[in-house]
Amino acid sequence: MSTGRIHSFETLGTLDGPGVRYVAFFSGCPLRCKYCHNPDTWELSSGAEMEAEDVIKKVLRYRPYFKNGGGITLSGGEPLLQPDFAGEILQGCKKEGVSTCVDTAGSVLNNLVKAALSNTDLVILDVKHTDPQKFHELTGGELSDNRVFLDYCITLKIPLWIRQVIVPGFNSTPEDMKSLLDYIRGANVQKVELLPYHTLGIRKWKALGLSYPLEGISPPPAELMDNLYKCIHP
Repeated sequence: MSTGRIHSFETLGTLDGPGVRYVAFFSGCPLRCKYCHNPDTWELSSGAEMEAEDVIKKVLRYRPYFKNGGGITLSGGEPLLQPDFAGEILQGCKKEGVSTCVDTAGSVLNNLVKAALSNTDLVILDVKHTDPQKFHELTGGELSDNRVFLDYCITLKIPLWIRQVIVPGFNSTPEDMKSLLDYIRGANVQKVELLPYHTLGIRKWKALGLSYPLEGISPPPAELMDNLYKCIHP
C-alpha cells in the first residue's frame, strides 16, 4: 500500500456527492484559485502522512451510513495530484462495495490518474471558467488541462457532476452559462451545480499571511443565482 498526505476528513458530508459521504481532503493543489476557501491545502507537504490501507479502514467504519448511494469522496486540494495514493484508496473501497467519487479541478491527467478513474463511480468536475484567459486569471492554471480531462471523461462516458463557482464580474452572465453548457456538451453529465462565491475563506488567507485577491467583491445575490440557474435548467 502506498502512502500520501491527507489534510483532513469530514465524516458525514452531504454536499460532496450523492447520499452521506466520508470525505477525504487531500493535501496539495497545482491551482491558486483567487476564491479558494482552503488555501491551507495548497502545499503537498501539509497535512498528515497516511497509508492508503488506514484511510480505507476509516471509511469502512462508516459503511452503515452509506445508504442512498453514499460512500467516499476524495477532495482537496487536488486529490489527483497524488494519483497512486488516491487510486489505491478508490480501488480498496470499491472492492468493499463502497461508492467512490472524486472531486477534482481536472488539472492533472496521466496514466496513474486514468487508473484511479477506472475505480471511480462519479467525478465532480470543477469548471472554473470556460474562457482561457479568465480561467488563468482566476486560477493561475490553464483551461486546456481541464479540457483534456473532460474529453477523457467523455470518451469513457464517466458520470459527471459539473460545478462552477459564480464570481460576480467574472462568470455571472447568461452568456457565461451558455458557454458552460456548450463546453460540457457530449459529456455524461448527471447534474450541474452553480455555487455562489463566498468570503468564508478570507480568514485563512490572512492567517497564512496571504493577500486576498478578491477583496471587495461581494457574494452574488440570490436573485442573480436564480436567474443563472434558469439559464442552465430552463
